[in-house]
Amino acid sequence: MEKNQAPNVESSLRHGILRVPPEAYSASGIIVNGRRIKTFVFTTDLAIIRNCDADAVFAVYPFTPQQAISDAIIKASYIPVFCGVGGGTTRGVRTIGLAKDVESQGAMGVILNAPISNLNLVAVAAAVDIPVIITVTREDTDIGERLRAGASIINVACAAQTPEIVAHIRQEWPDIPIIASGGPTGASIQATIDAGANAVTYTPPSTAELFKSMMASYRE
Repeated sequence: MEKNQAPNVESSLRHGILRVPPEAYSASGIIVNGRRIKTFVFTTDLAIIRNCDADAVFAVYPFTPQQAISDAIIKASYIPVFCGVGGGTTRGVRTIGLAKDVESQGAMGVILNAPISNLNLVAVAAAVDIPVIITVTREDTDIGERLRAGASIINVACAAQTPEIVAHIRQEWPDIPIIASGGPTGASIQATIDAGANAVTYTPPSTAELFKSMMASYRE
């Protein structure tokens, strides 16, 4: 074994876990309360959460956030969970209550969607003692205002433009923590990191897609 190479220990049954593309580990990571996080798995699927090598969970879904869902994910996960608490359809006082609830459930951070107002962001940041992540979906977002309103981490989710937007933000704000969507391939993840992202979110294949190869082998 090469010097400083990490030894790999696996159980006899859990060796087939979902692995984040290795390019993601070239990121610097973001240290949150002493824990370095380079990779977030973007899913609410408990089976994937329990069988992947990501550093943390990015638990955001296209419905109004519900405490029962966040509680189930946090309890089932053995890696830190960052929970979405609204900002789009769900706003105002409800986002504050949700943020306080997921903090008490054990979330490591809260995630707010891009449409949330700075006033609402201020209120959420004042209500919790965990990092507040604000999502950025447009190049013209006023990053300074978001930071002044209490955002701890910027999450860039601009589809194919993500590396370009990350580079634009990094040029003006060289020291702020940036998470960004890495895309589906090692090359797209590397491009996002090279642009200045400290950590990446990885959207895994669905369980149905993962089952295809397994079922094919069963049929042989």
